[in-house]
Amino acid sequence: MSDLQVIGLNAWFGADRVLGDINMKVEAGRVTAIIGPSGCGKSTLLRCLNRMHEEVPNARVTGKVVYGDWDLYGPDVDPTDVRCHIGMVFQRPNPFPTMTVLENVVAGLRLRGHYDRASLHDNAERAMRLAGVWDELKDRLNRPGGRLSGGQAQRLCIARALAVGPDMLLMDEPASALDPISTQQIEDTIQELKETVTIVIVTHNMQQAARISDRTAFMLRESHDRPSALIEYDETRVMFTAPTDKRTEAYITGRFG
Repeated sequence: MSDLQVIGLNAWFGADRVLGDINMKVEAGRVTAIIGPSGCGKSTLLRCLNRMHEEVPNARVTGKVVYGDWDLYGPDVDPTDVRCHIGMVFQRPNPFPTMTVLENVVAGLRLRGHYDRASLHDNAERAMRLAGVWDELKDRLNRPGGRLSGGQAQRLCIARALAVGPDMLLMDEPASALDPISTQQIEDTIQELKETVTIVIVTHNMQQAARISDRTAFMLRESHDRPSALIEYDETRVMFTAPTDKRTEAYITGRFG
């Protein structure tokens, strides 16, 4: 694992500059939470970290994202390679409904040319154990992946992202659509994963950010004619007990947002 450095990052949707000069370091082996009101650019920043932002028509990025000594926006860098190192889990579980549980988990490996059945099964088991869903689904590997509970489906998607062996996992509100028990299971999974995978999570849930993250970034877009900015970024215990910016304190204590 390596640290990831965001340097002077700007992002646009067409003529709308949505991120303005973001600078931050994501430390390897830790959980970093990104918080802020709706529309403040949290998910956009997350998608810039593995070059998914540019998949949107008329979207573009300037600045640098450096992973170790690798400039992810370098001219010769293949975005597919970036996404193998930096995986992503989305807000709503999106297993492929026509594929079996096993086929879902190994889909990324197959796309990269891995077809050995024994190896695929071993990789699926490893990823599902890491995602905390192996014991629940090991007897259902050949059943459709679309017939799972919300919590199981989301952990299956985490396993699918982990199967290709990423060093970092981006999670965009992974528990927002789940019940409290499933949310707890996702949080437990995150705590276990950080031993081997760096995690960046976007969340609206202040309690969740306080529970699971080591560092927290607060973002804010103060008007439509100004891009979103990174207001404060620090150890989570500092952010939630002694933030240095009054806007951070106001948001965390629920006075706006």
